[in-house]
Amino acid sequence: MSPPDKVAFVLKLGRAMHASGYAAHRLEEVLAATAQRLGLDAQFFSTPTSIFAAFGRDEHQRTYLLRVEPGDVDLGRLAHLDRVLLRVLSGELTATAGAGALDALATAPPRYGGLITALAFGLTSAAAGRFLGGGLVEIAVAAVIGLAIGLLAGFVRVVPRSARIFEALAAFTAAVIAAIVSIVVAPHSVFVATLAGLIVLIPGFTLTVAMNELATRHLVSGTARLSGALLIFLTIIFGVAIGNRLVQALLGAPLIVEPVGLPLWTELVALFVAPLGFAILLRAELRDLPWIQLAGWLAFGGARLGGMALGPELGVFVGALTVGVASNLYALALDRPSQIPLVPGVLLLVPGSIGFRSLASLLDRQVISGVETAFTMVLMATALVAGLLVANVVVPRRTSG
Repeated sequence: MSPPDKVAFVLKLGRAMHASGYAAHRLEEVLAATAQRLGLDAQFFSTPTSIFAAFGRDEHQRTYLLRVEPGDVDLGRLAHLDRVLLRVLSGELTATAGAGALDALATAPPRYGGLITALAFGLTSAAAGRFLGGGLVEIAVAAVIGLAIGLLAGFVRVVPRSARIFEALAAFTAAVIAAIVSIVVAPHSVFVATLAGLIVLIPGFTLTVAMNELATRHLVSGTARLSGALLIFLTIIFGVAIGNRLVQALLGAPLIVEPVGLPLWTELVALFVAPLGFAILLRAELRDLPWIQLAGWLAFGGARLGGMALGPELGVFVGALTVGVASNLYALALDRPSQIPLVPGVLLLVPGSIGFRSLASLLDRQVISGVETAFTMVLMATALVAGLLVANVVVPRRTSG
C-alpha cells in the first residue's frame, strides 16, 4: 500500500466515522491508532462540523480539512465500518479496496424503512411514558405523538431542507396532539404525555457526549456540542409553547389530571420495549438486539439499585459504570465496537427529561425551580460521565473502535 492510498483511506474513514456519530475523543483515538498501524505519522483534530488531519512531521506536514455535518449514531454502519477497518489492518483488504468499501457504505440505503422507524418512535415514546410515571392515557398519547414525529422524520428525509425546523415542528405537533386529546378525548397529564412523546428528540445523549468531551479535554468540540444541545432544548421548548398557546386560543385550556399509577410489571414491559425501539432508531444490526437488551437492563438495574442505596444522582453513576464495564467486556470478547451496547444503555440514563423540565420551568417564570432542576441535570450528567470514565479504567477500551 502506497502512502497516498493509506492517507486517502484514513481520510475516508474519518468522514465515515464522523457520519456514524463518533464523539471527537474516540474519533481522534481510532484515527491515530489506525494511522500508526499503517505506518503513517499523523495528527487529528475533530469538532462537530470539521476534521483536521495532518500527515508528516513538523514543517513537512501536509494538512487536510474535511467539512462534515454532525451525524446521528448509526450502530449498523458503525459495525460495518469496524469490519472494513479490521480487514484493512490485517492486510485482507488494500487501502484502496477499503476506501471503496467505505464509499459503498456511505451510499447504502437505511437499514430500516420509514414505517418501521416511525413505529419505533411510537414504541420508545410509549415506554418513556411509563418511565415518567404516566398512566394508560398518557402512554397512549405519547405513543401517538411518537408515531407522528416518526412520520414527520420520514418527511424530513425526503425533503432535506425542512431539517432545520424539524425539532420545532415536532415539538409543536406534540404539544397540539397532547392538548387536543386532553380537551376532546380524555383529560390527562399533558406535560408527561408531551415529554414522553418528544423523548427521542431531547438531546440528553448529546449533552452527555459534550460533557464527556469536556472531561477528556476536547474543549472545542465539547463546548460546540454543548451549545448545540442547549439550542435544541430551546427550540423544543419554543415549539411546545407555541403549540400550547395555539390550542388554548382556539379550544381553551387543556383538562389536566394526575396520571393513574400502573402496576410494577408494566415497567418491566417498558424496559423490554425501550431498548428494542432504540435499536431500530439507532439502526443496529438484528444480531445485536440481545446485547442491546442486556445493556438496557444492566443500565436500568444498576441505576435503580444504586439510587436506592446512594440517591438518584449516584445511582446514575452506578448505572453508567455497570453498562460501561459490560460494553468494554463485550468489545474485547467479540472484537466489535463497544458503542453497540453502550449507546442504547446510556440512553436509558441520560437526564434529557430533567433538562426539558428545567427550561419549561424557566419559561413559566418559575426561576428557582428551573435553576434547581438545571443543577440536578448537570449533576446527573456529570455522574453519568464519571461512571463511563471509571468503566474505561476498570476495563480498558478496545483501541481499534
